[in-house]
Amino acid sequence: MNTKFDILVIGGGHAGIEASCAAAKLGLNVGLVSMDFNTIGRLSCNPSIGGNAKGHLAKEIDAIGGVMPIIADASGIQFKTLNTSKGPAVWSPRSQNDKDLYPLFAQNVLKQHKNLTIIAETITEVLVSKWRVFGVKTANNEEIMAKAVILCSGTFLNAVMWTGIEGTDGGRVGERPAHKISDLLESAGLQRGRLKTGTPPRIHANSIDYSKMRIHDGDAIPRPFSLKTRRVVNSLACFATLTTNNTHDILREGFDRSPMFTGLIHGAGPRYCPSIEDKIFRFADKSSHHIVLEPEGLTADSVYVNGFSTSLPVDIQERGLKSIPGLESCEILKHGYAVEYDFFFPYQLHFTMETKAIQGLYFAGQINGTSGYEEAASQGLIAGINAALEIQNKEPFTLKRSEAYIGVMIDDLVNKSTEEPYRIFTSLAEYRLLLRTDTAYDRLLPLGHSLGLISDKLFNTWERGLGLHDELQEYVTQTKLSPEVANPVLINSNETEITESTRIDHLTKRPDVSLSSLMQISNPVGKYAVITQEHPHAVHQVETAIRYEGYIQKQQRDVDRFAENEAKLMPLNFDYTKVRSLSKEAIEKLTKIQPGSLGQASRIPGVSASDVSILAMYLQ
Repeated sequence: MNTKFDILVIGGGHAGIEASCAAAKLGLNVGLVSMDFNTIGRLSCNPSIGGNAKGHLAKEIDAIGGVMPIIADASGIQFKTLNTSKGPAVWSPRSQNDKDLYPLFAQNVLKQHKNLTIIAETITEVLVSKWRVFGVKTANNEEIMAKAVILCSGTFLNAVMWTGIEGTDGGRVGERPAHKISDLLESAGLQRGRLKTGTPPRIHANSIDYSKMRIHDGDAIPRPFSLKTRRVVNSLACFATLTTNNTHDILREGFDRSPMFTGLIHGAGPRYCPSIEDKIFRFADKSSHHIVLEPEGLTADSVYVNGFSTSLPVDIQERGLKSIPGLESCEILKHGYAVEYDFFFPYQLHFTMETKAIQGLYFAGQINGTSGYEEAASQGLIAGINAALEIQNKEPFTLKRSEAYIGVMIDDLVNKSTEEPYRIFTSLAEYRLLLRTDTAYDRLLPLGHSLGLISDKLFNTWERGLGLHDELQEYVTQTKLSPEVANPVLINSNETEITESTRIDHLTKRPDVSLSSLMQISNPVGKYAVITQEHPHAVHQVETAIRYEGYIQKQQRDVDRFAENEAKLMPLNFDYTKVRSLSKEAIEKLTKIQPGSLGQASRIPGVSASDVSILAMYLQ
């Protein structure tokens, strides 16, 4: 086994995969260490990618040059865009994936990188000397040297699994925890905490009465995550049902044996994705909760019971499930359980994902207090890029919260830290109208290309598409439709007729008039008719830009003001006690986080507007 690498990535989950592939693609010699090769890329919880805001992260990963979207497309069995009844800022793609195919495709992607070595070992120690990482030590007491180490440990640090009052060491069923690493990192000065996550039971597909449920189909025209994927298909459907008051009464019977309610679990769980027992306890007035049955694969017998995450005793789980319409005869293949694990407070990170305390040591994924595959993959991608750039003596790569949802997430983690599992939401992005999924490539693909993660071929294809967008934009702002041409469409859309020729972009601002319908009558057999038919993405993007023009312009002005404060840099390792009139809380928070700019300082909880004004005066 090679015992010397440029970069070592510890953990083969979604963060580790992205970190390894990015660093290897940038020309570094990378070692990916996993306890078991066959568990690399495993979908530990829900076999799905994307969803509310998470789909935004997945599209951004693709735009920069990551691999999760390609794997998701290859293993997808249902594709759907969520929130299409709302504004385009919150439209978000989601796929249901085959739990067996996803890791196989992930492992194949890793094998395609020539300078990437996969090492089946258990790591017990991160080696540090003079606040600089220089390698790791394995369970066999062997040392592997590296210039940088990216720790993507998931839920495995001092992990305990709970079902009822029975606790078992492990970060996932049948997989050992990692015991020594977090203790040693804490002794090096890093502050850690404890978090909890959970997973629902899996039941046999043939034991479900689907006639009592509502079908959840995918999109009529499914769209892939990745720009590299030509086509995806919907193969299976999901089904929805509801819990009942009887379900809730049964589950309450197990509260006295719940590890969460009895105090056996000390870590905070995800507030926005609570367990079924937590939902019943917190929302006692609700008579039902949504349950979605999601197939785990094309040939798998197992079905994921979304909405029923639990760590209640097995007898309560069985009775509770069988009280739900359609599940009266269900056969449980795997019971739900909770996992409690160590994490490190993310205020201890730079925006590059490198730890502030130990040079060359990067954290990505649940070790930073986040939940979700997409959040982990995004962090892994940024960590892998920056570990490579640091070794190559190049400028770091970071994303501002005005540039990407990835930037929003990392900014939140570093500035606000977290006391509970962090999940991305569109509501967290103040510039979300600019950060739509349809703008991901315009925002980020040039950056991925400049890094070397996006090929010239793909970049040139995108540039041609951008040219179509600009050409279409110019056409609709310069072309007028006469009343004779436009009014039939307006009447059909229940809109007021026009009395004089009107520009297409002005007509598009009417809420019930689509740009595609106007394009079909303005240029029925010409060039723009072809664009409308063959490039609906460009038409949608132009239509959105027209309809939300005022809001977009306002947000762009807000971004410009944001950039001004980001450009006002704070001194490194600054002593904030020297600044008179700062509040005591502000001094404490600023000293703890050491913001790099006035803008970053303004986003730290506990730093008031008056504190920011005082800092601004000091910087002058």
